[in-house]
Amino acid sequence: MIYAKFDFKDNQYTNFTLSGHAESGPYGHDLVCSAVSALTIGTANNLTRLADVEPDLEMNEEEGGYLELTLPEISDETQQQTAQILLASLFYSLSDIEESYGEFISVSRTNIL
Repeated sequence: MIYAKFDFKDNQYTNFTLSGHAESGPYGHDLVCSAVSALTIGTANNLTRLADVEPDLEMNEEEGGYLELTLPEISDETQQQTAQILLASLFYSLSDIEESYGEFISVSRTNIL
């Protein structure tokens, strides 16, 4: 099971963590894993490309199954808006996958006080 946890503070996404493995099919044919990986890596890359924001990334590169992305402090309003759109898009895209494949992925959003 993939667990996707998003932290939300003051109406802003601050970070997300992915952990686990979908195991919805054999290695190399796991569609849930492939979709989640493509969306997540695309979002991380597009934060740099489109928002000009360099997120802090922590991942398990040897075994996979873990990625944490944290946004830095962003003072530029346009950069912040773009970063928020990208993270909201990721949240909703993963939630859509959860609707169809809930036995392989769980998506949550935690409001941080």
